[in-house]
Amino acid sequence: MFMARKDRGPDGNDQGGGKPRRTFMGRLFYWGAVLAVWGLIFGVVFFAVFARDLPDTSSLYEVDRQPSITYLDRSGALIAVRGTQMAPPVDLDALPDYVPAAFVAIEDRRFYHHPGFDPIGMSRAMASNLKAGRVVQGGSTITQQLAKNLFLTPDQNMKRKVQELMLAVWLEMKFSKKEILALYLNRVYFGAGAYGIESASQRYFDKSADKLTVGEAALLAGLLKAPSRYSPVSESERAAARANVVLNEMVEVGAITRAQRDAAVAEPVRVSKTLASQHAQYFIDWLDKQIRGLVGEPTEDLVVETTLDLTLQTDAERAVRRILDRDKGKGVEQAALVALDGDGRVRAMIGGSSYGDSQFNRAVDARRQAGSAWKPFVYLAAVEAGYTPETPVVDQPVTIGGWSPRNYSGRFSGQMTLAQAVAQSTNTVAAYVADQVGRDSVARAARRLGISSEIGLQPSMALGAVEVSPLEMAQAYDAFANGGRRVDAYGISRIRTPSGRVIYTHGPSESGQAINNPPLYYMNQMLRGVITSGSGRSAAIGGRDIAGKTGTTSDYKDAWFVGYTGGFVAAVWVGKDDNKPMARVTGGSSPAAIWRGFMEAALPRLAVQAIPNGPPLPEGWIPPDPVGDLMGQVEDPYATAVPYDDAQPPVVIDGQAPQAAQPQQPPAARPAPQQQRQPDALFF
Repeated sequence: MFMARKDRGPDGNDQGGGKPRRTFMGRLFYWGAVLAVWGLIFGVVFFAVFARDLPDTSSLYEVDRQPSITYLDRSGALIAVRGTQMAPPVDLDALPDYVPAAFVAIEDRRFYHHPGFDPIGMSRAMASNLKAGRVVQGGSTITQQLAKNLFLTPDQNMKRKVQELMLAVWLEMKFSKKEILALYLNRVYFGAGAYGIESASQRYFDKSADKLTVGEAALLAGLLKAPSRYSPVSESERAAARANVVLNEMVEVGAITRAQRDAAVAEPVRVSKTLASQHAQYFIDWLDKQIRGLVGEPTEDLVVETTLDLTLQTDAERAVRRILDRDKGKGVEQAALVALDGDGRVRAMIGGSSYGDSQFNRAVDARRQAGSAWKPFVYLAAVEAGYTPETPVVDQPVTIGGWSPRNYSGRFSGQMTLAQAVAQSTNTVAAYVADQVGRDSVARAARRLGISSEIGLQPSMALGAVEVSPLEMAQAYDAFANGGRRVDAYGISRIRTPSGRVIYTHGPSESGQAINNPPLYYMNQMLRGVITSGSGRSAAIGGRDIAGKTGTTSDYKDAWFVGYTGGFVAAVWVGKDDNKPMARVTGGSSPAAIWRGFMEAALPRLAVQAIPNGPPLPEGWIPPDPVGDLMGQVEDPYATAVPYDDAQPPVVIDGQAPQAAQPQQPPAARPAPQQQRQPDALFF
């Protein structure tokens, strides 16, 4: 078959009735229409796919959050808020102009000129990220951030990003720029459990948002990039540097003048005293574990009224910080402090040198050897068994079950009174007396006063080879301070709802009398002697009735001072987390210095009385000569003691050799159970 040949004219066009060829503009219009149709089809499919599981936007004004727990100190001052806290929405018109301007300047300069997304910002961020080979800059607008915070998960993927863009455009179509910015400022997270600018302003600065200064507004705006990284509480230098960046951006966009910027830089931003008290967070952690046991899992906001005194807490923090800085060259790295009143209320608690660096609570959860701070339990068992402060004892070599304790001085001083042995923390006497009265009796005395940790009955237990917490030690010594009553330390007075409905109230203590008289009288007299002329002289405070005991373990791994006055006790520990030795740090040095610094600040506020005598003394009982007078006569702790005679054989217990220098008829010696090798002596 042959096809008809079309003739062409001189101009090259087809001759005859054929369809004329399209012009360039015609072809352009045709293919443009084709692409538009396919683009429309693609767009419909694209949006259908990505919009299919978009979240329900009807929840725009609803807040789904976990209940918050607000902690107040004993006078009602705010300590901390755990969980989510949201304040009522703030009116944008009520804020100074520079407050919203700070957020626009640092987060989205073209906020007022884009339709919800910023192509320029996105292109710039993409170029920066490609150049760096990682994500170093974001291109999200304030509207996109709001869409993400309101409706989306934090997942980083293409689908979520497209949905974010779609929702941002929807928000721009539904709300004005002012309304979007108000929603953003009232919903964004500022760290420290605060959502919204009003809550953040209250949390960080103890003021409403309408009273924010330029510098405070810049600091809050700088937080949004990474609330924990730029926290003014734990990262103050980094937060200040970030705030300066915000101030410079505000100058560039004309939100503030350079003079305002310079004035803001020159005026320090002061974080709320309660929030800055980070060491109180150890106390809050301790309570947080107890709340669920008391009221179950919270289903509504709670207010916990605690026993803490923020003023005393601040005094404790200063005392600890000062000595840690002073003695860091001696290897003093960590410290813990617990202060209780006479009823067991925790008034101050320090769980470590820095809560930001370590949240492990050394005041409650650490178990460290008590050293000679344990000896009051030995001597309490002794006076309950018939010893008195004037009972003669002998500082001489002693071997118990193959273990021979040593004294800190490396010498033996011969005959002395029990009170002198307590004041000078003589190891040989403590070990010998514990063996005489029975180490099981010592353990029972410690248990009765509030020690709950495991207590071994090896001979070295008498010198503090027992691992205890500072909280336990403060609890146990409180019986000496309050007239002999056993206490159980506690920190929660009441739990209620914000509306006032009471859920829990701490009831009265039912522990009863733990120490009777005259043993309590004897113990307080001897522990006063530790302060007046013994190993705790550095803790003395003029005009105050003070008693206590030092404690230092072998190789200087732990150092303690536990001291008290009438109805108030504080236990202090210092050491290292890795259990390595310090540089000859004893209980009478760093711990006593912390204790004295704290108590000198705390006692005027407490208006405490003298150490109470406790229950009535037996009728007709005549007290011995005042131990304080006896101690005051001692210039050299070994000058008045009868020297140890080297020719005299050492005391060996367990039937290996005869005993010597028995005190005034205390209970007969009890054979010690067979033990493994004992640790070295625990000093002071």
